[in-house]
Amino acid sequence: MHEHKPKTKRQPINLEKIALIGNPNVGKSVIFGLLTGKYVTVSNYPGTTVEITQGNISLGNKRLLLIDTPGVNSLIPMSEDEKVTRDILLTEAPSTVVQVGDAKNLKRTLLITLQLSEMGFPMVLALNMIDEAMDRGISIDIESLKNILGINVVGTVAPQRKGIKELKEAMVSPEKSKIQIKYNPVIEDYIQKISKLLPPSNISQRSLSIMILSEDESLRDWLKANVKEDALTEIERLRDECKLKFRDSVGYLINKTRIDAAEEIVSRVIKKSSTEGGKLLNFIGSISMHPVYGIPVLLAVLYGLYEFVGVFGAGTLVGFMEETIFNGYINPAATKVVKLLMPIELLQELLVGEYGLITVALTYAIAIILPITVTFFIAFAVLEDSGYLPRLAIMSNKVFNIIGLNGKAVLPMVLGLGCGTMAVMTSRILETKRDRIITTFLLALAIPCSAQLGVILGMLGALSLRATIIWVSTILVVLFISGFLASKIVSGERTEFFLEIPPIRMPNIMNIIVKTAGRVEWYLREAVPLFILGTFILFVLHKFNILIHLERLTSPVVVNLLNLPAKTSEAFILGFLRRDYGAAGLFTMAQQGMLTPIQSIVSLVTITLFVPCLANFFMIIKERGLKTALWIIAIVFPSAFLFGGMLNWILRYFNMSI
Repeated sequence: MHEHKPKTKRQPINLEKIALIGNPNVGKSVIFGLLTGKYVTVSNYPGTTVEITQGNISLGNKRLLLIDTPGVNSLIPMSEDEKVTRDILLTEAPSTVVQVGDAKNLKRTLLITLQLSEMGFPMVLALNMIDEAMDRGISIDIESLKNILGINVVGTVAPQRKGIKELKEAMVSPEKSKIQIKYNPVIEDYIQKISKLLPPSNISQRSLSIMILSEDESLRDWLKANVKEDALTEIERLRDECKLKFRDSVGYLINKTRIDAAEEIVSRVIKKSSTEGGKLLNFIGSISMHPVYGIPVLLAVLYGLYEFVGVFGAGTLVGFMEETIFNGYINPAATKVVKLLMPIELLQELLVGEYGLITVALTYAIAIILPITVTFFIAFAVLEDSGYLPRLAIMSNKVFNIIGLNGKAVLPMVLGLGCGTMAVMTSRILETKRDRIITTFLLALAIPCSAQLGVILGMLGALSLRATIIWVSTILVVLFISGFLASKIVSGERTEFFLEIPPIRMPNIMNIIVKTAGRVEWYLREAVPLFILGTFILFVLHKFNILIHLERLTSPVVVNLLNLPAKTSEAFILGFLRRDYGAAGLFTMAQQGMLTPIQSIVSLVTITLFVPCLANFFMIIKERGLKTALWIIAIVFPSAFLFGGMLNWILRYFNMSI
């Protein structure tokens, strides 16, 4: 398996340029991908080994070139990456700068913002990971920050594509920041003197003067090429003269002034909610990270999920929505209206027939999946907001070492419980190609998405706690066996584990409401149309008798190996279009008494391990390349049926009751 090399497309040389700037590991590359799409160029910056990524972006009626610069901690370079970023600003003449910052660490973000402001670029600030800031009890007054900086500030959550539309709108009309730092009066005097000796450039003379006084040696070549020799001599004399007037270095004093300015802004725009939960919460927070004592906490969390999502969501709520609302009112009314207004039998069958878009697609999507998904999203938001998930990463670090990963890999996997497609994109947070490939493979094989997991919990809730234990145990065994083997096959170095741990706290109800509402909106916008498409495909397959042939084709595996009804093939076929759609088919079969308890467990394990949905598959291609994606599918597909068959044999051989 190998990492994806981006597809390339020759870029026009006369396009206006936008520079994407930010600290390392703030999601800048994810935002770059969302803004530009698939076709990019990747090349080394002239004279360096540093790679630069560029891609086209459309803003309004204009087409521009977006440059993804290397991550920086300062624009007074201390590394080759930082020098390349500074040189792009100095020589490439970007018309706009988009800074991507970490909402959890606003002070570090503002240190870059203040330097960009001094340079005089029209800019937009994207505060990424705004959801993670909320998890830590950090609330940012974005309107106040806009007023202080004098630029557009947009909150984003890149893996969920939140704020990207607003960011593009802000990029149409960037503004120069009105904030300006005042340094020590002596330093200000020398800034003015040096500025008068510098030629006009893409960066303001004031900013260049500050770099010179900070003894930025990386600027020497540009100065030699652009400043007359006598002026350069005078600049160096002024720099040395200023240096003699202070005990501390001028660069230190300049940086300290910026830090003080950033801290002052932070104090005005950030409000931290109380994270102190008393001795009990602190105790729970402490033991939840322990590799042994954390297990009872994890089991309690899983039991809570089972009761809330599996029993209440998939039992009580689904029963009410499906039987009372849809089967009692909506579907009968829709059938009468369709038959009255549409005399054509084919259209009637398409809308309200056995595979009708109303009677099946909307019933599945709204009556069955939505209540389960909403309860799962609420539970997931509670776990996020409480600060438990990073502790789960700490607790699982040693366990993940068994499969050649570290605890940080649990974060995209937990996110995969929300959406596998987003999780594949988020695996970029892992440091090495090896870690990203292994994590992507495990996401495709053994991590069910929220909607699928909700349906699975619903079926398990209708069976027994023993059934849930068998399902969880089987998936975990497969996860670790497959991960262990993958760690031996995929080459590359292992990475060290570092992770910021927020305080444990009582979840904030508003945070939970906001996150749940956003995810439900995503479900209605992204998932429901796929349910309709899936039902339409099923309808076409049924009308042309293709479904019967596919059932016969898969019968030796589904019937003989898994000991399941032939109709189960429908669920597996549609499971590739969307995992939760296939699970919903199994849910309906179980409700109708078409599956025994053992068959339910075997079918659930198989469809959990089955190939990822179509959207997930396309994301794997985008992130890891077609060859790697095909390798993953080639391994996952037979593995699902192999492990499902083994479980079927074990349950029947030992005559286990469910």
